[in-house]
Amino acid sequence: MDPFTNPFRTLLAQPSIPLGTWLMSGTASTAEAMGCLGFDWLVVDMEHVPIDYKDAYHILQAIAGTRSTPVIRLAWNEIVTVKRALDIGAQTLMFPFVQNADDARRAVASTRYPTPGEANPGTRGFAAMHRASRYATAPDYGKRANDGIFRMIQLETPSAIEKLEEIAAVEGVDALFMGPGDLSSAMGQIGNIAHPEVQAALKDAAARAKKIGKPIGIVGPSPEMVQQFIEYGYSYVAIASDMGMMMRQANAFLSAMKPALAKTINTGVY
Repeated sequence: MDPFTNPFRTLLAQPSIPLGTWLMSGTASTAEAMGCLGFDWLVVDMEHVPIDYKDAYHILQAIAGTRSTPVIRLAWNEIVTVKRALDIGAQTLMFPFVQNADDARRAVASTRYPTPGEANPGTRGFAAMHRASRYATAPDYGKRANDGIFRMIQLETPSAIEKLEEIAAVEGVDALFMGPGDLSSAMGQIGNIAHPEVQAALKDAAARAKKIGKPIGIVGPSPEMVQQFIEYGYSYVAIASDMGMMMRQANAFLSAMKPALAKTINTGVY
């Protein structure tokens, strides 16, 4: 791990669209397996998965032995939450439920050590001995760390989408990410991200982000829907989750061997 070169930024510079998946199982072994399989990036979800920072620490260590790039989705846009994620070695952060430019500025500031003269001063607290600094072996970590961080800002409501350009223009916002699940809920179609109105909003967001040159990502439940998102113009995509893929395949095996025990699984969620 090079703390001064962000691997997700490198992924976006490549000609192919980065493909990731969500880690919902909360285990280091599954994260490592998904990395060995070859996904470009993996989301360590601290918002909806019951993991703490020690769990996330071990998951990041497991992913580090693979070709995959980890992305920590934070539990919330809050300074201590961000600081602890950065100190365990997270370099790419996803901030949930950002509603406006002020939220985005707060997110950016929390990822940076203070630098004199900044318009949006950094608020990250400093400690020297942690995984992020390679246990104090990374030269001048405190002075150089800011450059190694990548910030994804999640838009999850119609109100946030209305402010897309304003949020994207905040200095330090590296990319946007659509949250289709919460968006469907906010639009009165909870869990139905295939609804035409939800799809129209997602398509509009991709077009507007592309127009201003800001990378934008999304997650979808199936190859067909993810391909549709790519056609909309999304810059990076995730498909389903480790738990979703496990449940669907396990249910398929169960259906083949003992049909009476098989369950109906909602294939529209990830």
